Amino acid sequence: MAIWKQILLIIGLGAILIAAAGRFAPQTWPYLQNAGLLAPLQSLGIAPITDDAPKSEKKAADSSRGGRGGKGGGPIAVIAVAPVPAIINDKLTAIGTGQALRSVAIRPEVSGRLIGLHVSAGDFVAPQTVIANLDREATEIALDRARLLVDDAQTKLTRLEQLQKSGAATNLQMKDANLALQNALLGQRQAEFDLSRRAIIAPIGGYVGLIGAEVGDQVTASTELLWLEDRSSLLVEFRVPERLVSQIEIGSDVQLRPLAHPNETIAGTITAIDNRVDEASRTLRVQAMLGNGQDRLRSGMAFEIMLSFSGETAPSVDPLAIQWGSSGSYVWVVRDGKAARVSVQILQRNAEAVLIRAEFQDGDLVVTEGVQNLRPGSDVAPKDPLGKASEAAAPSAPNERPKS
Repeated sequence: MAIWKQILLIIGLGAILIAAAGRFAPQTWPYLQNAGLLAPLQSLGIAPITDDAPKSEKKAADSSRGGRGGKGGGPIAVIAVAPVPAIINDKLTAIGTGQALRSVAIRPEVSGRLIGLHVSAGDFVAPQTVIANLDREATEIALDRARLLVDDAQTKLTRLEQLQKSGAATNLQMKDANLALQNALLGQRQAEFDLSRRAIIAPIGGYVGLIGAEVGDQVTASTELLWLEDRSSLLVEFRVPERLVSQIEIGSDVQLRPLAHPNETIAGTITAIDNRVDEASRTLRVQAMLGNGQDRLRSGMAFEIMLSFSGETAPSVDPLAIQWGSSGSYVWVVRDGKAARVSVQILQRNAEAVLIRAEFQDGDLVVTEGVQNLRPGSDVAPKDPLGKASEAAAPSAPNERPKS
């Protein structure tokens, strides 16, 4: 019994595969025809009848359907709707890397020993906040010496001014005293400046990164103490192909998806566009900005950038209307109450519609259901999806009288 069940299962699967090939794989029709299976499939309405099928097969299929669509039968009932104009959307997906709105590497301006560190990793600091201090005893001594020199120069100048009133001081002496005072003042300013550089100050507001030194370390101007980042917003740089250069504008909206959070989409804005196309890759550098108010994103994170561009207008049809034959894709249309086959070129597939290029005429209705019973010239009674007769329904026969 087990063997017979397996045989029946194999036969059933084979029948399903043959039926599926006849319905959805036109390239298999020549093999089915050689095996004598195409005509039975067409007679059962599984495989559609095309102009490429032999006349004998068409007649056999028509006779098995009772001659519908011919002289001996009534019009074929189908669901048909008019093609709807739609805009072809040109979509671009790119990968970019985020970076903080502003980022600064904090280094000492002068060499010295680190005696104070006032921040920790992850702290937020305001602009002009003192982050760390270097030893300052030598610069304080230099500043005290400079102040003494200023006082001495000022005292000498005052005494010469009094002597000049009595004629005991010459103009040359007064000039030398003024020059000495100015030099002393400059020396004091230099000492004050040197002392100010012993304090390391935050140039921007932002978050403190990992700290690369400890109190007591000897540091120089090349020592990187930490990174300070303002990540209230992130900048994401990416590239677009040169064919889209004319459609990219500053201020355009983009959608960004962090690869670390694939279910989250963030709105952004294009803020900068490069002034030239890279000759090697034929791409243009573009920069977009996105908000980071909750501070969930970090510099260096990867983002998927999605842009949409409006293209040309084309007719759209239901995906069920698209049929395939040996000559390519086509749709059935109702034209003056008759079925006609129109070749189409598929431009774009969307979730609910297919945008095509086809030579439609005014009043054409595209058949979405009932295509398996159609052949060119068949009488058709179209209805819309709600079951109402379409405007392009077949005209009444000349001798038919309206019912009372």
